[in-house]
Amino acid sequence: MTYLRLPVEGGADPGEAGRRVFGAAGWRQAHTGRVLDLGGNWQGLHYLITGDPWEGRSPEADIVCGGRLLTEDGNEALGFDIIFLSPDRVKVAADHLSATPFPSRRFDLVAMAEADVQGVQAWGEDARDKLFRPCYDALGRFFTDAADRGEAVFKTMG
Repeated sequence: MTYLRLPVEGGADPGEAGRRVFGAAGWRQAHTGRVLDLGGNWQGLHYLITGDPWEGRSPEADIVCGGRLLTEDGNEALGFDIIFLSPDRVKVAADHLSATPFPSRRFDLVAMAEADVQGVQAWGEDARDKLFRPCYDALGRFFTDAADRGEAVFKTMG
């Protein structure tokens, strides 16, 4: 999963913004400093934050899987899904991340495997501190930066 934080003008259609931004070649390079890539570790992080591989309550679920799926608005041609979080939801998620320590208590490889979390077979016990804690910290900084600037967050998968 890759995150992109962007200002979205009041009243602007996020679907149109998604088509414009993500339809351009080299969009990651065009937005240097506004991109965060979690790679294939996104579902493990979602599980640690929410306790579930897919579901969860807001604002926890908004951090990874939650938001408005823009592919319903015609972005299928891009070849990947886009999820949109409005600036108000970004702010709530940022506040949650700032107030909540890394959820290390949920790091249980057996429980994660039983929940069918993608990628769990590749992680060892050191993944909690060497992989997921840095990802969680990076998400906290990313969401705080976006919230401080009143930006929306777009998430891509694919």
